[in-house]
Amino acid sequence: MRLQKLFALSLAAATSIYAAGYKIPEQSLKGTALAAAYVANAHGADASYYNPANMAFFSKGNQLDFGLSYIQASAIDFDSSETVSTLSNAPAQSKAEKETVFIPTLHYIIPSSFENTTFGISMVAPAGLSKRWNNTFAKKSAEEFTLKIVELNPTIAYKINEKLAIGGGLRLLYSEGIVKSSVGTGISRDLEADAVDFGYNLALTYRPTKEATLAATYRSYVDITVKGDGKLNYTPTASSYSGGASVTFPLPAALNLAASYDFGDLTAELVYERTYWSTYDTLDFNYDKTLNTTGGASSFYAAFDAPREKNWKDTNTYRLGLTYQANKDLTIMGGFAIDETPVPDDTIGFELPDSDAKIYSMGFEYKLNENSSIGAAYLVSIKDDRNAEIDGQNGTITNSKVSLLTIGYSYSF
Repeated sequence: MRLQKLFALSLAAATSIYAAGYKIPEQSLKGTALAAAYVANAHGADASYYNPANMAFFSKGNQLDFGLSYIQASAIDFDSSETVSTLSNAPAQSKAEKETVFIPTLHYIIPSSFENTTFGISMVAPAGLSKRWNNTFAKKSAEEFTLKIVELNPTIAYKINEKLAIGGGLRLLYSEGIVKSSVGTGISRDLEADAVDFGYNLALTYRPTKEATLAATYRSYVDITVKGDGKLNYTPTASSYSGGASVTFPLPAALNLAASYDFGDLTAELVYERTYWSTYDTLDFNYDKTLNTTGGASSFYAAFDAPREKNWKDTNTYRLGLTYQANKDLTIMGGFAIDETPVPDDTIGFELPDSDAKIYSMGFEYKLNENSSIGAAYLVSIKDDRNAEIDGQNGTITNSKVSLLTIGYSYSF
């Protein structure tokens, strides 16, 4: 637990991640370079995470993969010509602060004394978000809205025959959440909480020919309920609260179907991903004591405890990855993805002003010797401008872009 918490704390000021919703699919050098079109052709230690079934086909012994990603999210704008009458006719224009973060990842494959069996383990950050806004209008719902998740994922693979393998694993997740909101003086919410949750993942790989690979992976739904301490203050009715509080976020199930083909020096992979975001239907804060809903205190309840509808929708992501063996030492990679947003028009909020995105990536890996290699990759996610009504104000979300730079080192022994 101390190791997980240390890892999670390294995600301080975690960015609003470029994947639709708050998932982070890029969890290694190759994952970044290929825009996560790395399922059927997963062939390094990071296969432990992307497709554990593939571990069964490895001939090497121990394999280690370490990555470090630097993520920078642009300062998102929300522009509206309307004014907010309750805030001295201030224009409903806001800018989210630019966010940067370093995220480490680790993958390790371990040989087994059991026939046709391989073990692996991954430590990743599968999801996270943070939004901090700079004016009173946006701060009333999301002065700061941060979710940080770290996952420890031990896996196992079993080779049924030379063409077919299965795999799976246990997901252990540690999460931290911070929610702050304020409306002028005397109306505020401050919640800090954490949680430990569990899930599972499954994988299957089939190789009909030497060149072709088909794969399917599934990551389970995890209901993340962070619990901690909350402080509420509502001066207009002299109402306040200090005590236990919790809020639940879903980490949605995801199904990946992938196919890759080896043309010789070039390997191409197509991935279809279905993410089941429809499990996120309500954002509901809970407190150890029931907040008063009668008389003047009803405004206190409405501000802090009334459930907020989300009604997110299931999404599709389409990925293409190309891997080119330039020579015996140098591998060049590139990727492209189309990523749908799960956030509908009628429930979009300042905590996650998301939109559809196009993702472009490139990278390389260079073999230092028979046992080790290094590499770097770059990815940019460009989100569409989006017209939206947020907290009763019509406006346009613009300038949403995220850049990611990953360096990686792999070693086998």
